[in-house]
Amino acid sequence: MEHDFTSTIRAILDKHFGTTAEMVFQKSPLLQYVNTKTKSASQGAKSRSAFANHYALYVLLHDYVNGGFLKQEKDYSKYEGAKFSDLLKKMRSMPFGNKLQNHALNNRLNHEFRKYFPDLPPPIIHVPETQRYWINENLIVIPDGREKINIAPALLEIIETYIETKQDAFNSFRKTCQELIKMSRQNSVEIEAFVRSLIQPHVDARIFEIVSFSILKQHYAGISIFWGWTRRNLTQENLTLFKTGRTNANDGGIDFVMKPLGRFFQVTETTDVKKYFLDIDKVHHYPVTFVVKTNEAPDKVKTEMESKAKKEYSVEAVVEKYMSCIEEIITIPLLLDYLTEAVDKSKVVEIFDEILLQSEVEFNFTVTKMIAKTIPAE
Repeated sequence: MEHDFTSTIRAILDKHFGTTAEMVFQKSPLLQYVNTKTKSASQGAKSRSAFANHYALYVLLHDYVNGGFLKQEKDYSKYEGAKFSDLLKKMRSMPFGNKLQNHALNNRLNHEFRKYFPDLPPPIIHVPETQRYWINENLIVIPDGREKINIAPALLEIIETYIETKQDAFNSFRKTCQELIKMSRQNSVEIEAFVRSLIQPHVDARIFEIVSFSILKQHYAGISIFWGWTRRNLTQENLTLFKTGRTNANDGGIDFVMKPLGRFFQVTETTDVKKYFLDIDKVHHYPVTFVVKTNEAPDKVKTEMESKAKKEYSVEAVVEKYMSCIEEIITIPLLLDYLTEAVDKSKVVEIFDEILLQSEVEFNFTVTKMIAKTIPAE
């Protein structure tokens, strides 16, 4: 796989290995895996910016190098292994890692690696009884004739550079937020332009999810329904959208939920019909509204999805059952229409405030601190 960040990986390999860099890249499954998992560093990538697997690999490589095994000062096969608590503490100290759990260390990295290289041993060796971990040394040592090339330092630098690239993207987002706060939210034109820039296919998936939620929450807040237990006892209530948790959470396919209708929303970047149907399976065929990060019209997405499903599944009744569970498809053009609607109603500031609020939770920064830094005291 070639993408924008691949050139950065090749440059790092050239620095470490010179004329043998291409050979190292081609012979290393672990480098190829990391290349695949750093696609989201490039602006046009549609991969979600998850760090768990990167960090699990990084902390074990870091432990390996710091332990003196790189220069064979010690025999790694006799190493007692890294402690789980030390590895997790290191992962959580890294950028965007404060909420990471144990999944990547215990199985997620190995499971995903097997999808790409089913015939190879896993990158992480783990003994559950002792809670000790090792990097699979066979995957970081590349034979080159009589010599052996260790790629651990190069892998560490690649992951560090990837993290820096993602930090730069986020810092740009935060800097823009600071500038808009500095305006005291008076200039709605700039705020609208900023929000529009965040509803694009190349935007980080977490930011897109936050912005789409903020727009939809404002859109539905202007719609009310009448409901009640009897026809004579009806209550008027505005629709309210709730975010169910952090982005990338294992939430069974529910990113937003609406009260009082009980609608489920799932945000996705893919047009893979299997992913849609998997999300429907997770909620036992409860109707789901999909918010898709694409510039295609909703009707076109649904038509293409149904066409792909008929090719994938031979039973028409199965396809019809799944398609009936798709309550609505919302894409970027519709989100932009809702944003225009909010601008017309002078509600764009409310959308921006919601983006800030959700970003506090997701990215662990505090708006009040940002205001203090950007607005000088009188």
